[in-house]
Amino acid sequence: MKKLILFCLLGMIAPWAQAQQIEQSAFIYESAPFPSCHASTLVETPAGIAAAWFGGTHEKHPDVGIWFSFFRNGSWTTPVEVANGVQDTGKRYPTWNPVLFQMPGKELILFYKEGPAPDTWWGMLKRSTDGGKSWSAAERLPKDIYGPIKNKPELMADGTLLCPSSSEDHGWRLHMEFTKDGGKTWSRTDALNDGVTTSAIQPSILKLPNGKLQQVCRSKNGFVLQSTSDDNGKSWTALTPTNMLNPNSGTDAVTLRDGRHIIIYNKTKKGRSPLNVAISADGQTWNDVAILENEPGGEFSYPAVIQASDGKVHITYTWKRKKIKHVIMTL
Repeated sequence: MKKLILFCLLGMIAPWAQAQQIEQSAFIYESAPFPSCHASTLVETPAGIAAAWFGGTHEKHPDVGIWFSFFRNGSWTTPVEVANGVQDTGKRYPTWNPVLFQMPGKELILFYKEGPAPDTWWGMLKRSTDGGKSWSAAERLPKDIYGPIKNKPELMADGTLLCPSSSEDHGWRLHMEFTKDGGKTWSRTDALNDGVTTSAIQPSILKLPNGKLQQVCRSKNGFVLQSTSDDNGKSWTALTPTNMLNPNSGTDAVTLRDGRHIIIYNKTKKGRSPLNVAISADGQTWNDVAILENEPGGEFSYPAVIQASDGKVHITYTWKRKKIKHVIMTL
């Protein structure tokens, strides 16, 4: 009965929904050695789908570390901590916002942040040459380089890794970071917005026709904001609102192999419920195709989305700050 109701609702939301199906929806874990979690990331590796997130007593607590799990044979492996904020002095800082990226034919990179708060944190990374079984020592990124701030990078045709990033130290401001050697050397743009009249962070990168790029991002302006680039992310048009609401909550988006775009976002002016899936053919007009969560007053937030090599769409998100939920869809 629940599935029947879901499919009826999807048919009312948009015509795309008739070809859409939620194949699986389950938690990555039922119990864990940490009570609180947030900010998951997804990647496909040669060994399969992997996820990471931060977990600990609560956000900002020094015991918050980065946890990692593999999706194998329809279920997730027991989460293991793969990074923490312990310094050489013994002092420990919280960690934040992991982002996984598989360099083609090379290493798996884990980007994350360390520090007491988002306005003072710094960028870190670790590398794995065995698909996430073991990790290198942590590397601190250069000053004012944070790596991809929440959502996945985009590997450009020339081998440059374009990292969508942002800062929260002078208002909320977007910028882009570039590395041509897997995170060894870096450059970045200046801030792309003033942080006051438009306050935006945590962009995702979409690929438009003719080599154009689009970013969609979280904002304090009431809507998901967007802008475009004609020069591989070096410069961007001014931010403008999309037709999607944003209650100052994280989103994630990706361009599918058929050219459509998918975004996961909170369709509300306030709070972090519901959590919706929308599709766009052109990056401008977005149509809802599914509602992942709709409990009044609940927190369902900080999604991550990828399309795997078999065409299936994988989504993870924070479920009430207690668990990470995983959804598999066909579109």
